[in-house]
Amino acid sequence: MSLKVIGAGFGRTGTASLKNALELLLGGRCYHMSEVLGQPGHIDHWLDVVSGTPNWDAIFGDYVATVDFPASNYWRELAEAYPEAKIVLSVRDPERWFESTQATIFSQELQKRASGTKWGGMLKGTIDDHLGGDLSDRETLIAAFQNHTKQVQDAFGPERLLTFEAKQGWPPLCAFLGMPVPDEPYPNINSKEEFHNVIGMLDSPMGAAVMDGKGFAGPSMHDEVF
Repeated sequence: MSLKVIGAGFGRTGTASLKNALELLLGGRCYHMSEVLGQPGHIDHWLDVVSGTPNWDAIFGDYVATVDFPASNYWRELAEAYPEAKIVLSVRDPERWFESTQATIFSQELQKRASGTKWGGMLKGTIDDHLGGDLSDRETLIAAFQNHTKQVQDAFGPERLLTFEAKQGWPPLCAFLGMPVPDEPYPNINSKEEFHNVIGMLDSPMGAAVMDGKGFAGPSMHDEVF
């Protein structure tokens, strides 16, 4: 299997909703940070990426698409590794994006739990270091968001790149991928409240094992948490 869509947008730009949308349209699984935590060995795969020895097929071999961190920080490498894949750059207002990250993925609450774990080391190498290191600094993060958006937009023409906002729904995404618009509404998931399911999982007895790269016992637990 080979990636058909590479999501180049940062986390908290509607990536969980986009994941579900792409799975429906493409009929296969879409990679996301939830897969890093849920699949045994995937934290180690990303630590290999940090060390400069990526094995993209080991990460994405069972997937038709990828969105969200950490893969979105490697859009250039993935675009080269999968030259037939289309690029979807999910975006939102930078100020609102920053505020969302502070309440969720870059919150002190989450950073405290990840600190000192294998997952925390992976997050530092694949995300923090790419964004300037200080995940609470508004100016630094917004600049990183804007620079990332420009770099992706400058790298591809419209035949390969779609800049997409979740509020646009199905029409631009389906037109870009050459697929009919589904009858059901565009997905709308991963609110700030739902994010606390993840915090609860990290605080549970399985949390330490998950952050050590052992993943979940089965797909039902993955679906329950995410």
